[in-house]
Amino acid sequence: MKRSVLSKIGALTVAAVTTAVLVPATASAATSSLRWEQCPDVPTLQCTTLKVPLDYRNPGGPTIDVAVSKLASTKPSKRRGVMLMNPGGPGGPGLTMPDGLRAAGMPSSVLDAYDLIGFDPRGIGLSTPVTCDLKPEQLVSNVPPYARDAAAVAERATYVAGVAKQCGDSKTAANLPYITTANTARDMDRIREALGEKKISYYGVSYGSYLGAAYSTLFPQRTDRIVLDSVTSPGGLDPATSRRLAEGFQDRFPDFAKWAAARHASYGLGRTPQQVTAKFYELAAKLDGGAVPGVDGAAFRMGTFGALYSTAAFPVLAQQWQSLDTEGVLKQSAQAAQVDVGNLLSGQLHVVCNDSNWPENVGTYQRNVEKDRVKYPMFGAAGANIWACAYWPSEPIEPPVRIGDRGPSTILLVQNLRDPATPLSGAKEMRRALGERARMVSVDDGGHGVWLGSENACGNNAVNRFFVEGKRPAHDTACAADKGGLFDSMTPQQRQEREKALDEVRSKQRVF
Repeated sequence: MKRSVLSKIGALTVAAVTTAVLVPATASAATSSLRWEQCPDVPTLQCTTLKVPLDYRNPGGPTIDVAVSKLASTKPSKRRGVMLMNPGGPGGPGLTMPDGLRAAGMPSSVLDAYDLIGFDPRGIGLSTPVTCDLKPEQLVSNVPPYARDAAAVAERATYVAGVAKQCGDSKTAANLPYITTANTARDMDRIREALGEKKISYYGVSYGSYLGAAYSTLFPQRTDRIVLDSVTSPGGLDPATSRRLAEGFQDRFPDFAKWAAARHASYGLGRTPQQVTAKFYELAAKLDGGAVPGVDGAAFRMGTFGALYSTAAFPVLAQQWQSLDTEGVLKQSAQAAQVDVGNLLSGQLHVVCNDSNWPENVGTYQRNVEKDRVKYPMFGAAGANIWACAYWPSEPIEPPVRIGDRGPSTILLVQNLRDPATPLSGAKEMRRALGERARMVSVDDGGHGVWLGSENACGNNAVNRFFVEGKRPAHDTACAADKGGLFDSMTPQQRQEREKALDEVRSKQRVF
């Protein structure tokens, strides 16, 4: 890999969730060394800043800031401890996540049992941020576009080489090698220590599942109750996991095809799931041929992939397909930006590229694209395409965290069967890596996110029961599909607040 020279390292309640609870032994708030004040934009939260080593191999060296938030339990007699959390990404800011999960329907039994602790991971948000100086036209997903042939892979390689150089030449390049999952896990343990807690509980969704597994591996004796939701493989977001996005697409797409076929009178996309699937290929080919200016087949495939994260997005996706098919235009829905996309995408590249040593030969990606185009025709030529990591300006400073099974049995995995971003096969690999430390609850549902994101009662209550009572299934178990409606007892205002909160969490899961 050709490397540019980095500059010198320097400082720089929902009643519908009906789990009956037996209150565990109580825990009073521990003595904290942190000074809290009200968060400026979220009055329900308290905020603080913690200084941590930039490089844990040199703990007395330069430090960076990590921004931390707290939603405190209001029931001291029921308080168990603290629950840290991460929304995914990587690169997703997590400072407001405690309030978001409260609004999304976290039951009062869980809110009473924990102080919820959010944080912006190193490099992100109000923590000392990193940048790749991305231009407005570069503020798109780091997931590569669908490559139609080997020449398209080579063209992408030239582009991402430029992005990698931007990261290495940026004003935060001195911090670049140290934005890693392992170091973020170490930051979490510094947060635990500053809170005065002997152990932490944790909820991580999407990439946050890998972060939680890494923490549980590095600090096994400091884990209380750990929930990993929508689970990555034990390699995190490495080249194999990028290729798995195509598997997830094809696992999940039949849910949309069935949904759209049942609404053919409204959208005209096909009377059967097979016809809707054929419409996908028809539209992709039409756009590959330049039928709609400004929208190519790669963008169509990427937009479809993103909408598969949530069934709530199906109506908008169907409307977009309809307008492309009948009018030759793309009708975009207006959405306010809920995160700093430039910082999220920059931070994501730092983590992904620093965590794993990616292949550096363009031919490797060209061969993988051709294989996966056949194996997963809907999205395989995207997931296997080249990332900026192939040209990353530094080598990993340490080997990846090897997720293992040594430690207490304190981990619960929850996983939809048809997750587009973190497919079931990867979650099964993580389950095997964790061994007897973990149990897994699989849910017959589609989309990205089980707890609070899905309305499957069995899956949600498995998490509630574990967090409040410490009870997990004796063995891995499966939740059957149900009719949803777990949150139907919400008022219209509460449901609107819930959907807004979920949208905000999902906006921080670009890739995962």
